[in-house]
Amino acid sequence: MDARERALEVAHHEAGRFLASLTDRPVWPRADVAEMERVFGGPLPEDGEDPASVVATLARDAEPGLVGIPGGRFFGFVIGGTLPAALAADWLVSAWDQNSGSTTMTTAVAALERTAGAWICELLGLPADASVGFVTGAQVSNTVCLATAQHAQLRRVGWDQTRQGLRGAPRVRLVVGEHRHASIDRGARFCGWGSDELVVVPTDDQGRMRPADLAAALEADRGAPAVVCLQAGEVHTGAFDPFEDLLPVARAAGAWVHIDGAFGLWAAASPALRHLVAGTGEADSWTTDAHKTLNVPYDCGMAIVRDAADSIAMLRTAGDYLIYSRMDPWDVTPELSRRGRGVPAWAALRSLGRSGVAALVEGMCENAQRLADGLARIPGVTVVNDVVYTQVMFRLDDDGATRALCAAILAEGTAAMTGADWAGRAVIRCSVSSWVTTADDVALTLEAIRSLVAAR
Repeated sequence: MDARERALEVAHHEAGRFLASLTDRPVWPRADVAEMERVFGGPLPEDGEDPASVVATLARDAEPGLVGIPGGRFFGFVIGGTLPAALAADWLVSAWDQNSGSTTMTTAVAALERTAGAWICELLGLPADASVGFVTGAQVSNTVCLATAQHAQLRRVGWDQTRQGLRGAPRVRLVVGEHRHASIDRGARFCGWGSDELVVVPTDDQGRMRPADLAAALEADRGAPAVVCLQAGEVHTGAFDPFEDLLPVARAAGAWVHIDGAFGLWAAASPALRHLVAGTGEADSWTTDAHKTLNVPYDCGMAIVRDAADSIAMLRTAGDYLIYSRMDPWDVTPELSRRGRGVPAWAALRSLGRSGVAALVEGMCENAQRLADGLARIPGVTVVNDVVYTQVMFRLDDDGATRALCAAILAEGTAAMTGADWAGRAVIRCSVSSWVTTADDVALTLEAIRSLVAAR
């Protein structure tokens, strides 16, 4: 007990010290992975060490390899910060150490996750009786939803995948947009679809699927079961598919509609932004993350399926030693053993309330627009996308100069953003995803970029 208390005290102190350093420390890590391996590597010690000493050493030696994700100027990938209530709840989850697959055994965690799932569906305008499976993130959520969709579509044409497998099964078309996220392709691979099998629908210059093109793609093999993947928040531009126009097209073809809304579905929580996701509630399954827009710690994604029976039919496990209820967490996710990752989501929602979630999302969008406006005033910088949500994409006239600027931004350390390619050109993309980001953070970021552009 004393060893545990001492170790927790050191961890608490070091966590506070790290969080307090975020304002002034470089956002990008100062040491690469090879350096970190040299620090932490070597042969396994023959004898053990006091737990408090291990934690102190860990915190000290990891310092140069830590990235300032919880701070206000991390704009890389699509990664949120961590709200105070969510962070503290996550510490409790680790201390409680509950295996959260069973509603009979870990009753408190199961109830917290059920409530969080219900609140999320309410905020996002999704069916109140949908199944919500808490998974690691959008990759697993997309995989779970695609697997469930494939199983359900096969069952509707008389093929029992759980008994007959996929060899010899009727073809299920997977219809995707040209600018889908790579996690769709990877999830499709896990489910048995090869890249050559995907039916790819062209998109516009912001990555949005066109209804006429979707209709043409579905008409080409009318009658075959289909799964259509739409997108709420293109990862570069932040654009949203026109759901109210696309859903009727997919429905007319008898398709299952899945919406990848890892960060974009949260627009539904804001009255000012809700128009971006109008119609999404009519789909069959949805992917979203809490460790993005909702700002809970890694990892926390949600696989949401309209009809819980479809989830259970695909995912329910078996074991004569397990205790079953009407629906357990292990019935709607691929895992038997996992931590209570939905508990921080409950804490975040409880701490914010409906109005707080709306303000959180709207604040991110306001800062994204502020960043885009400032970038557009820097000579030589072009903002590439229509900034409708949290994503900002910009470039210089030359691809090489754009990539060099991105590297210089990371080396300079004021902010972190990542490079990409869009329409065959190099770009720098920013995702404003943190509750911590302020107008001052945006101003500091813009001043750093302005200086780097002027000095090139």
